[in-house]
Amino acid sequence: MSAGSVAVVVPEVFGVPSWDLYELSIPCTVFGKPQPDLADPWYELRLCGTGESAASGPAAPALGEAGADAGFQIRTAYGLDGLTGAETVIVPSVPDACVDGDQPVSPALIEALRAAHEAGARVVSLCNGAFALAAAGLLDGRRATCHWMHTARLAELHPRVEVDDSVLYVDDGDVLTSAGLAAGLDLCLHLVRRDLGARIANQLARRMVVPAHRPGGQAQFIDLPLPPEDDEGLAPVLDWVRENLDRPLTVAEMARRASMSQRTFYRRLQAATGSTPLQWLLAQRLGRARVLLESTDLPVEKVGELSGLGTANNLRHHFLRHVGVTPGDYRRAFPRATRPAFAPVPAGG
Repeated sequence: MSAGSVAVVVPEVFGVPSWDLYELSIPCTVFGKPQPDLADPWYELRLCGTGESAASGPAAPALGEAGADAGFQIRTAYGLDGLTGAETVIVPSVPDACVDGDQPVSPALIEALRAAHEAGARVVSLCNGAFALAAAGLLDGRRATCHWMHTARLAELHPRVEVDDSVLYVDDGDVLTSAGLAAGLDLCLHLVRRDLGARIANQLARRMVVPAHRPGGQAQFIDLPLPPEDDEGLAPVLDWVRENLDRPLTVAEMARRASMSQRTFYRRLQAATGSTPLQWLLAQRLGRARVLLESTDLPVEKVGELSGLGTANNLRHHFLRHVGVTPGDYRRAFPRATRPAFAPVPAGG
């Protein structure tokens, strides 16, 4: 698999609140910093402006009035022509006026997104960037999401879109959408996982000190994004589970090792991850299986055994349901020359 080129659209008006700046920073951090020890070449990142700020050289800061959202201007090296030839196009946000319906999405941006998609690019939105994809008609008849604060408005303005406000992100193949803030990072790491494999995505996530994998179907509403600092029982048992995925594991055993009742363990894990214990365990097993398929020539039966998914048929069932391909097809996406006969798998995959 190769990394490829990523074009990130920078909105025309960029005196913006910090959460929009955050969404722009996500693809810049994930795709813009070379990682030669993980993949060489890494992604080629282009920042593409939509208006007069594009390709205009350095910009002076814009000073906001007292009480207004502090912001600054960005001038990019590319205009919308930079989307041409990109393998991935990301729209991290649109101006608030486009969400409110007071201002249409730029016709030039709509045309550029349609052209890029027709040319074979996968098109991605983070948070309210979904409004641009919807305006371009790329979400018609598709399931999509955005930040839960904007999903009702997205559905109202674009009734042909199947809006889902309950998930972190939606992967519809060539068009992908995410909820807001941290969910945008989940989706970008998911793209790395699709392009370069679970092992590289996991290593990148560790460098960024974020969870290696939160599945897109996980709920947007999570009481606590990370285990509480004073919860000394949860993190050790989760580490122990990752190191023992080849064993039969039950919620009762995990709760006992955490010195909690099953009910308390269930509640704390769901608060920390948004998943039930069994959903979380299945995600860990699938992650281990993906790494083994990518990095070893072990038989599929052995991969099922080491990941705790059991027989080859059971592994195939879960892969088809949750990954969308068979284990054999998944393995064929990774060059044989890069796989040793056996590679130790670190805890967490």
